Amino acid sequence: MRHIDCGGAQIALNGGLGGVNSGAERDDRKEMDVKREGAAQARRRVMILWSCATVAALAVAGLGVSRLEPGVPSVPRASLWVGKVERGEMVRRLRGVGTLVPERTLYISASTKGTVQRIVERPGAQVTPKTLLIVLADPELEQATEDARLELWAGEAEQRSLKIQTESEELDNQAQAARLASEYKQAELQARADEDLGKEGLVPEIVQRLSRLRADELANRSGIEQQRVASAKRAAESRLDAQRARLEQQRALYSLRLQQVDDLQVVSDIPGVLQEVLVEVGQSVTPGQPLAVVASTERLRAELRIPETQAKDLAAGQKVAIDTRNGMVTGRVARVDPGVREGAVLVDVSLPPDLPQGALPDLSVEGAIEIERLADVLYVGMPAYGRPNARTTVFRLDGDGTDARRVPVELGRASVGVVEIVSGLVAGDRVVLSDVSQYEDYDRIRIE
Repeated sequence: MRHIDCGGAQIALNGGLGGVNSGAERDDRKEMDVKREGAAQARRRVMILWSCATVAALAVAGLGVSRLEPGVPSVPRASLWVGKVERGEMVRRLRGVGTLVPERTLYISASTKGTVQRIVERPGAQVTPKTLLIVLADPELEQATEDARLELWAGEAEQRSLKIQTESEELDNQAQAARLASEYKQAELQARADEDLGKEGLVPEIVQRLSRLRADELANRSGIEQQRVASAKRAAESRLDAQRARLEQQRALYSLRLQQVDDLQVVSDIPGVLQEVLVEVGQSVTPGQPLAVVASTERLRAELRIPETQAKDLAAGQKVAIDTRNGMVTGRVARVDPGVREGAVLVDVSLPPDLPQGALPDLSVEGAIEIERLADVLYVGMPAYGRPNARTTVFRLDGDGTDARRVPVELGRASVGVVEIVSGLVAGDRVVLSDVSQYEDYDRIRIE
């Protein structure tokens, strides 16, 4: 193969004209390759420009999105509890639940042994004094009562017989004393007569002396007889006193038996409500065994249970509002139990005698104890997620109430349903008091 140099271009000759044609084709292809290479570079430059523009647009969009606030949740207005901050007097109260209990409770016990024959009244019945509650039976007591009655009758008859006997003996003694007194008077008259006659010489001296001796003897006998009569009278009175004592003993025994028989009819001694019947029909009871419990309705008091965490401010004399479900009653704290039972402190509240109708023992009641009055303070309803004397955040509504933003608040002393605002809010602010813990990641909510 031969090469020809044409103005710097080499043409390969290969077999005459055919070689010339082949060289021309190569020149055309070279020119076409040069043109295609320029177009590709242009396209690459355009693509690079578009890529840079796209990246810049995405960067700008990302920056804008990063500066946007997170989405604001919408909350139905009906699901929110909104309170208004107020300024004025705030009354601190402690609330507790409890029951009405009687000031006086009567425990009725058996005074004798017996068997329950019949239960007349059941728990819950209104009773008055002498209302029959339970009937007992005791045949042995009935027989002992009859024996005591007969012994008393015999003792009374013996006393009457003894009284007649002593009266007869006293009359005999008085008759004997009277005879001796009469004989003494006769002897005294005879002695004086003999003395007078002796002065005239009509009666010998020996007769005079004998008459005087007889008169003196009868005088001594009459005095002794009077003493014997007095002594016999005292002895008779002693025997009568002893008989009367035995008779009183028999009468007391009979009265006791009668009382025991009466006690077989178990009755209430006070007006009130029968709370419990502690025996059943056919049951044997012994003396002193409890039979029933009656709660007096004349005076009731309230027993409230206050959580131990709030009991530090309790004191006797504090005013208490009691809700009996049928009306409100005002009472006073009478006693605060020094111990804690099941996480609560028991408080006794004295009540007036006139209570609303339906106020009965064991009735469930609610009470609000007034602790203190705070003058000129900010207060609002207690937030569902707030605690007294602590810092928290609340959602405060804007002017038209369509949005609410979270603001920090310091809470102070608390009462029933309200709490003092120390800082963070002003009078007139409206805040969300209901539980919004599901929106704790948001600083703003929209209210629909």
